[in-house]
Amino acid sequence: MQQSEKAIADDGGSLAKDGAVHVCPLSAVPDIVARSKASHLLTCLQDAVLVETPSPILPDRHLRLHIHDIAEPMMGCIAPGEEHVGQLIDFALDWGGQGPMVVHCWAGISRSTAAAYTALCVINPGVPEELIALRLREASPTAYPNRLIIRLADDALGRRGRMVRAIESSDAAPGRS
Repeated sequence: MQQSEKAIADDGGSLAKDGAVHVCPLSAVPDIVARSKASHLLTCLQDAVLVETPSPILPDRHLRLHIHDIAEPMMGCIAPGEEHVGQLIDFALDWGGQGPMVVHCWAGISRSTAAAYTALCVINPGVPEELIALRLREASPTAYPNRLIIRLADDALGRRGRMVRAIESSDAAPGRS
């Protein structure tokens, strides 16, 4: 696995059904899509419309979330909102863990890891949030999931703060600064 890619739950274990979630920066998307043989692509960028759907992904399997990497509203920026998270949840349900999915933002650290964590929570409702957060942390020690996306997803999925606490707990794990 290259440093620019973080694969989450592709070990055939208890997460992600038959698929895997590959998190990467924008610059690595064509390579990661090709190497992973991804069936779905999730783009989390303020200028998401500029990202073309790479072959062989079908256009209806590419979700573009037009959002900035902010945790609270800021003048001139598009904060992640309930509508964005609703689209993410619907996309994850449609994907269902069937085949690999690539999730990216600009750097592959914040928006994309929050979206990947959300997607894995959606398709694994019986798996503890802590386990999913741990897998995310194992795949990417530098991940810093966008807190607003996590909080909105937690609310939308009725997780009663468990998603938020799991991410906060993984941030406090030994070896994290």
